[in-house]
Order: sequence, then structure tokens, then C-alpha cells
Amino acid sequence: MTRILLLGGVTEALAIARTLGPQHIYSLAGIGRVPRDLDCQVRVGGYGGADGLAAFIREERIGLLLDATHPYAARISANAVAAARLSNTACWALRRPAWQPQPGDDWREVADWGQLVDALDEFKRPLFTLGREPLQHLDEIPAGQFWTLRALEACAGNERCEVIGARGPFLIEDERALFERRQIDVLISKNSGSSATEPKLEVARERAIPVLVLKRPELPEADRVFSSVTELLTAMHSQYTA
Repeated sequence: MTRILLLGGVTEALAIARTLGPQHIYSLAGIGRVPRDLDCQVRVGGYGGADGLAAFIREERIGLLLDATHPYAARISANAVAAARLSNTACWALRRPAWQPQPGDDWREVADWGQLVDALDEFKRPLFTLGREPLQHLDEIPAGQFWTLRALEACAGNERCEVIGARGPFLIEDERALFERRQIDVLISKNSGSSATEPKLEVARERAIPVLVLKRPELPEADRVFSSVTELLTAMHSQYTA
């Protein structure tokens, strides 16, 4: 029986993990909550780059590597493809489709933090939904701005920034209340493509608020690429015994 190593990160990875038996491994970086109700093994932590991952694949006799990490986890995806080649193992990837702008949207794509800062210059009350990255820049907040950061866990901000700890899925009513209460005038978001976090885009559209969208990184080509869990599971069960 082919042993599977699933690299998790997105919500869909858990749906895949729930189909795996005890001989398979669900691997998490350690960010967020670790599920306790799975039949498969759960591993938390890194591997030491592509070489370390390749060594683990060989040691554990993995026959299929599944990359279901976040669309912005470019380094992990690159390591997965490289490790699969080093260990002569098949590598499949779940690539969640990106959101597409709808009528009424005012999306402004930015490539990196420098472009983002320049684009923020005209706004006063931004809402950041980029995870923890903005925490590295709290001492750079302009005097005329107040930042609201939303991350998985609450942590300390400063006099011009509050950090909210919250986990999706988010209800549109709650998002409306957040935008109103904080008087948000610009939304900063990754293009994760997740339905769990999409309501914030609907609220920005309703309120005619611009969205600064961090451009998706280029990801390496795996042996096979799937756009949905159903598509991946169908192929997996037809080719491998899970």
C-alpha cells in the first residue's frame, strides 16, 4: 500500500486528512490548531528544507507527497517539489483557485510590502488580513493612520494598532459590523481564494472600499495539479489505495 505524506496549510487539507488511514501522515508547520480526531498520524514542525524533507520521505517510505499548503507558502511548495525529485517520489498539489474581482470591486494589486506601504498613503483606517507579517512594521505606522490587524491569535499592538485574534469562517454580518465599528477605509488581503474569508471582500464591495491585494507568488509545477479536493481525492483513490 502506498504511504502518503500530506503537507497541510489550507482548510481543504483537513478534508483530505480525514480520508487517510493510520499509515499515512498529515504534516503541519505548527501554526494554528492541531486536529486531534484524525485516523492518520499528525506531524508538527519543519524538515530543514528540501534535503531534510527528501530524507524524511525516504526514511518513512513515502510513495506520494501531497502539497496542500497555502497559496502564499511558496518556499514550502518549492521544497516539496524539489524533495519529491530528490527522493524520486510523486508530488501532487492542490492549488486553490484565486478570487476574481466582481463588478463594483476596486482591487489594486501590490507585489510586496514596499508597494503596499506606498498604496496605503492615502488612507487612515486600514484593515490588514495578511496574518502576522504586519507586526514587523508596527514602528513604521504613519502618525495619521490607525491599523487594525486580524491574525489567528491576538497579540500586543501599540498606540496606533490593535491586533484581533480570530479564525474563519467569517460571517458577512460580523464583517459588516467590524468594518463599521472600526471605520475601515481600505482592506489589505492576500488572494487566498478561501470561501471562509471571502465575506470581507463582499463588505468592501458594499461599502465601495478599495482592496489592496498582495500578488500571489509563482509556484512550481508538481507532477499533477488539482483545483478541488473532490478532483484530487478521485484521482488519489483511483491510483493509490488510501
